[in-house]
Amino acid sequence: MSTHGHWDHIGDNAAVAAHTGADIAVHPLDRERLERPKPLFAPFEIPPSVPAVDLAEGGYIRFGELRLRVLHTPGHTEGSVCLVAEDDGLLYSGDTLFAGGWGRVDLPGGDPVAMADSIARLTGFDDGTAVFPGHGAATTIGRERAWMDLVREGGRLFA
Repeated sequence: MSTHGHWDHIGDNAAVAAHTGADIAVHPLDRERLERPKPLFAPFEIPPSVPAVDLAEGGYIRFGELRLRVLHTPGHTEGSVCLVAEDDGLLYSGDTLFAGGWGRVDLPGGDPVAMADSIARLTGFDDGTAVFPGHGAATTIGRERAWMDLVREGGRLFA
């Protein structure tokens, strides 16, 4: 499963799928990034992979007992998603939300207006929601609440 289509999140998709037989999943707007990777800054070649599952807004996927709802959260890429385990109070945020900030919007597919909207959307989660980003330390919505509310209220990202 890919929260978005940048090389550092899809680089081993083909190998993992071949080794495990697992289906590859991505939002439809990032599908081409997996099928025709353009590995900007990658230190190795990124083989193409073929997504079998669309991570569409409001859809659900399962990993054993874990049930995850898909939230389309563009901004880092057009097809960025977060995955929510509602019963467990968990948010897998990919590169949308980090401890202390948000994912880059200056790479291909980035959009600061869309990112601000996505961050604003995430303010709707309870403070106790645990956040597991695609990079860096885990956090909670409560720890990030102050700056996230500033983004929501201002309708834009700030420096």
